[in-house]
Amino acid sequence: MTAVPSSIRLFRFGGVRRRYSTPVNADPLGGKFPVKYIHTNLTVQDLERMSTFYQDIFECKPVREPQNLSVPGIADITNVDHAAIRYVHLTLPGFGPDGPELELVQYENETIEPERVSNSLGYGHLAFSVANVRETLDKVTAAGGGKIGRLVTTDIPNRGRLTEVYATDPEGNIIELQHYE
Repeated sequence: MTAVPSSIRLFRFGGVRRRYSTPVNADPLGGKFPVKYIHTNLTVQDLERMSTFYQDIFECKPVREPQNLSVPGIADITNVDHAAIRYVHLTLPGFGPDGPELELVQYENETIEPERVSNSLGYGHLAFSVANVRETLDKVTAAGGGKIGRLVTTDIPNRGRLTEVYATDPEGNIIELQHYE
């Protein structure tokens, strides 16, 4: 077996060996294990549609083809009886292959939730810095997403001039589009 440098860690997920790097001497938990933010999970109703949306609008890239997963451990991990999922991991724009990912998951036995609003507790929104907020909003709405509130340009002390709007993806998940000058 080939030796792995101390700055590279290996782990398994769904039977796939993955590599991630940590800065040399990074040891936030005193030798127990390194910590790295690896993904945000978004449960969706239509995996293919949502994957296409995030790839087309925000240039996310699939890490691998969508996978089906139906093993006894999934029900135990999620606490969802008879859980069976189809999922895909997408790279997020602005990061390399070792950056955090957007994990889209479709359950066979999904639960429909109430409409999400900006001030709901818990997960609020995904935020993307874009070159042109108005053009990106037009792409979002043309792809089946929506708009929340108004597009605003304002000066933020110590940050610059901000143009921003809240939108939704085709399934109603809130997305923040912003650009600083």
